[in-house]
Amino acid sequence: MIAKRTDCLRVTRTLTVTPAAPEPHAIADAAACLLGGGLVAFPTETVYGLGVSALEAAAVRRLFAAKGRPADDPLIVHVASVQDISPLIAIRPPAVEALAARFWPGPLTLVLPRSALVPDEVTAGLDTVAIRVPAHPVAHALLQAAAIPVAAPSANLFSRPSPTRAAHVLEDLDGRIDLVLDGGPTWVGVESTVLDLTGEVPTVLRPGAVTLDMLRTVLPAARMRGDDSRDSGPQRSPGLLSRHYAPRAPLTLYDGPSGPALERLAHDAREARAAGRRVGVLVADDDALPALDVLRPPLGAAGDANAIAARLYAALRELDAAGVDEILARAHPVLEGLGDAIGDRLRRAAAGRVIRCG
Repeated sequence: MIAKRTDCLRVTRTLTVTPAAPEPHAIADAAACLLGGGLVAFPTETVYGLGVSALEAAAVRRLFAAKGRPADDPLIVHVASVQDISPLIAIRPPAVEALAARFWPGPLTLVLPRSALVPDEVTAGLDTVAIRVPAHPVAHALLQAAAIPVAAPSANLFSRPSPTRAAHVLEDLDGRIDLVLDGGPTWVGVESTVLDLTGEVPTVLRPGAVTLDMLRTVLPAARMRGDDSRDSGPQRSPGLLSRHYAPRAPLTLYDGPSGPALERLAHDAREARAAGRRVGVLVADDDALPALDVLRPPLGAAGDANAIAARLYAALRELDAAGVDEILARAHPVLEGLGDAIGDRLRRAAAGRVIRCG
């Protein structure tokens, strides 16, 4: 039985751990916090997650309150191994074993029919549950030590850019959560791929590091979800709202061939500066821009999707911290691997402010 928490939070503790071999005493401390109904932020290979016991409804409600997250946005449940999913699901589609053998542990989330064990608070009342087995050694050690399924959305205030460093977690949630395991920067930088296995056709609800082409090596019929974002009612998966991953400053996305997109972006940046506004630009390191009085954090080379994904949220947070009034970003051309995920996150961060160029 998980003890009920009655104390009021005053300080969020931070424990620094070695990413590849986390210290057992720190992991035991964090596991005890989870078992006591506490909120623990920890690194996964994608972004930092904010974990609570997935089977304790009161703890899950506390997580929603800490993040300011709407109750109709479901959570992803993290477990230590594929064997641990059995009590959480009502039906085990045959594809689970093949996908797990190929992609778990790793940045793939599966949407499956839920069992009665999973509280409605975790699933937004839907008859499905999203589950994954993370690959990060810190996450894995924590899940093994706690020996419970852990519901863990990104460890940030709702709709903000996800945290890829412990400092990002504290920017948003210091004093709102109990503990942060600081395992250094995450590797991937954007959230997991979400694959729905409950329909007739396996469908990617949210793109991530496990690409559609990779999934089709196991499930040839897998497809990408259509662009049917809606902002009311329970969501099938996290990350489907039309505005998400957004910085505080409004972000405008310039979509089209590199030349026309950068030309229009530079023109609008000059006009904004002439009007007295502070401007941040989010473009690849090798994108050619004229001399502009703007803030331009490093992002990575135009063809390096891995580097851009790893830096994306940190760059957005840097621009917010600098107090820019607006952010102008280039929509990168189709890239291998993480390109779809980068495009998805930028479109949602722009919340409809997209300028087509060329």
